[in-house]
Amino acid sequence: MTLTELKYIVMLAEEKHFGRAADRSNVSQPTLSVAVKKLEDELGAAIFERSKSSVYITPIGEQIISQARRVLEQANMIKELASSGKNQLRGPLKVGAIFTIAPYLFPYMIPELKKHAQGMPLVIEEDLTENLRPKLRNGELDAIIVALPFREPDVVTQPIYEEEFVVLMPKEHPWANLDSITTDQLTTDNLLLLGKGHCFSDQVMEACPIIGEEELNEGRTVVNGSSLETIRYMVSSGLGVTVLPKSAVNNIDEDVLAVRPFSAPVPKRTVALAWRASFPRPKAIESLSQSIREACQKLNLD
Repeated sequence: MTLTELKYIVMLAEEKHFGRAADRSNVSQPTLSVAVKKLEDELGAAIFERSKSSVYITPIGEQIISQARRVLEQANMIKELASSGKNQLRGPLKVGAIFTIAPYLFPYMIPELKKHAQGMPLVIEEDLTENLRPKLRNGELDAIIVALPFREPDVVTQPIYEEEFVVLMPKEHPWANLDSITTDQLTTDNLLLLGKGHCFSDQVMEACPIIGEEELNEGRTVVNGSSLETIRYMVSSGLGVTVLPKSAVNNIDEDVLAVRPFSAPVPKRTVALAWRASFPRPKAIESLSQSIREACQKLNLD
């Protein structure tokens, strides 16, 4: 039994597809398949049930994979301890963030981080929360920046700042004459949102519960766009209006677009930093947290 074999079964458990698991492991599919079968033969237990189209985890496989994750995390801690024993603020820090945070926070956060930890460059990954979660758990990422709620066993979650939502519209839109927008107004125009999987859209729908399936079915709400920047372009073209986090409207073209706040109660989200409780570089996390807070001051976020 090797750490590599344990890594393969964890990857396969997460992807439930030999090809995708092999890609993430940077090996060929036959190599991964042979290694998984070899481990099953050595253990005398079937970890996975295979069919032509799917891979299922067996009951005993669930327990084996859970233990494999712990073993891999402990092995990773040995490497981290070796480097952190010298200087916790030296060496790369692997940080993930959701798509609606990274491009707006990092340009302000990274200069602040350089003041605190000059020798600690960031390896940055943008993804959906559901994809960042397992990467944090298995050590592919050291910390992630996500919107609450976020719960994960053996993971510390620290709220960092609150961010209000605002409404973005074409400059010539009638709402541009208003001081603020109420949530019920959103059903009277095409509302552009991110697609499925993005938690920000879920937060908008939760904060503005009047936007529901009825509006979607009547075609008054447009759910489209793979990124907030793409949605901004569609709003610029006159397709509709959108709701954005406040940090995403710092550099808009005011000749084309207008931003208005919501009337009270203002919808908002809480952004948090999450890391494994066992992560052996607490000073690195502290520096990252402080840098985020300082960036928020520049962004005028609470």
